[in-house]
Amino acid sequence: MSERDVEKDYSVSEFAAKLRRLADALEAGKPFRIQVAGERFTVPAGARISVEHERGEDEEEVEFQLTWALADADQEPEQDAEV
Repeated sequence: MSERDVEKDYSVSEFAAKLRRLADALEAGKPFRIQVAGERFTVPAGARISVEHERGEDEEEVEFQLTWALADADQEPEQDAEV
């Protein structure tokens, strides 16, 4: 599998809806299927969750990250979301 690094901007309401679906799946202990820039993948229920904060001279950034081993992504998804 090749490396990939993509980013997409959303409106506040679109972003909030995606976060709600993801949060519901995580709280229920279920995997979450999502599509980002044409590639569909599964975030497993046991994904490691972290928050990253960066500060530069002109801006700050907060990233909500979910990390998992590729072998863990074989679970069946509860729902789909397109990002």
